[in-house]
Amino acid sequence: MTRPLYFEDPTRLTFAATVTAAQEGRVALDATAFYPEGGGQNADTGVLRWEGGEARVTDTQKDKGSGRIWHTLEGDLPPVGTSVTGEVDAPRRWRQMARHSAEHLLAQAFFRVNPAFRVAAVGMRGPDCTLDLEGFPTEADAAAAEALLRETLAQGDLLLETRTVPEAELGAYPLRRPPQVRGQVRLVLFRDLAGTPFDISACGGVHVPQAGLAAPVVVLRTERIRAGLTRVTFRAGAEASEFLSATYRDARSLAQALSAGVPDLAARVAALREERDALRSEAAALRSRLAAALLAAAPREEGPGVPLRLLTLDDPALLPGVLAAVPPGELCAAVTPGGRCGVGSGRAEWPAEEVLTQALQRAGGRGGGRPDLAQGQTPDPAGFLRAVRERVTGRTGEASALISSSPADNHRVF
Repeated sequence: MTRPLYFEDPTRLTFAATVTAAQEGRVALDATAFYPEGGGQNADTGVLRWEGGEARVTDTQKDKGSGRIWHTLEGDLPPVGTSVTGEVDAPRRWRQMARHSAEHLLAQAFFRVNPAFRVAAVGMRGPDCTLDLEGFPTEADAAAAEALLRETLAQGDLLLETRTVPEAELGAYPLRRPPQVRGQVRLVLFRDLAGTPFDISACGGVHVPQAGLAAPVVVLRTERIRAGLTRVTFRAGAEASEFLSATYRDARSLAQALSAGVPDLAARVAALREERDALRSEAAALRSRLAAALLAAAPREEGPGVPLRLLTLDDPALLPGVLAAVPPGELCAAVTPGGRCGVGSGRAEWPAEEVLTQALQRAGGRGGGRPDLAQGQTPDPAGFLRAVRERVTGRTGEASALISSSPADNHRVF
């Protein structure tokens, strides 16, 4: 069994120990400050050193059956009986502890906003941590929980206390959620300076000694997920501070580019979106007018079938508008140099999707649509127009005049 030094003092990151077992790239020690993966918290990494060697610890896992804690090493293993010193990767450990403590504190803040907001699952594997909550908390609830925790810490720090109690004594502690272990249960408490607990949870993880070291705790977003749960994504401690600083720098840079201050950025962006929407509407109206003009300028071929207009459009964005503008009683076919193609029909007995499909069978390609408008893609735009022309007018050969959407090339002859 390995003595868990991380429980005795979570801030202790260096230690001395003896190798008690070795197998397949990993060793077990009689004592360790390396926290093994568990409870939603990542395993510690770091370095083991011994006389004449050292190795990087890349993973730490606990064998629940034997109580041994195994350290996966890069490189040679120290023999059994070797005295070693260990050094835990401090930045990684402190960030892990800040995430875990923030999870407890924020969960308690949500519970105090509304007792229906109970934790169903947690995730702390990366900077973006998650709480999956029952009770459907809203963005306003998330803001209230964040504010409650911020105000609590502003009134005085919360201090960490841990204790292990028999399962029979748990009724004396106001736990947020039932423990998931039996027998002896380890409790993690955060108390204010007067000794009043803010949060008490059954937990086998490691935490910061003072709640303020997990601050700031910032909710990034909420989203509904499966099984009627709401996922709250948050950051804590240094990772939250780094995120907020980077976000502010980006916001300031964007605000300067828009000749606005950061506080005015939202209003400036809203104005630009309104302007963009107006320009989009104007551009759509202009495209519709241009499409109608191009269609009207295209020669109309008469035949035994139906009056037909054929066009080649330089701008694929004009294709739907041209096909939709076909006059009643006529048929229109159009292509673009990239191979987009389509048929518009103003005659019920000449369904656009049928004409398109038959022409694509000859020219190659795929497509579909409705009786009044159908579109597709073909590797042979000219062949597509020939196939439509022959199908509708009964004439063979090249189409006589194909109208282009380029003003300089408005009467291209094929």
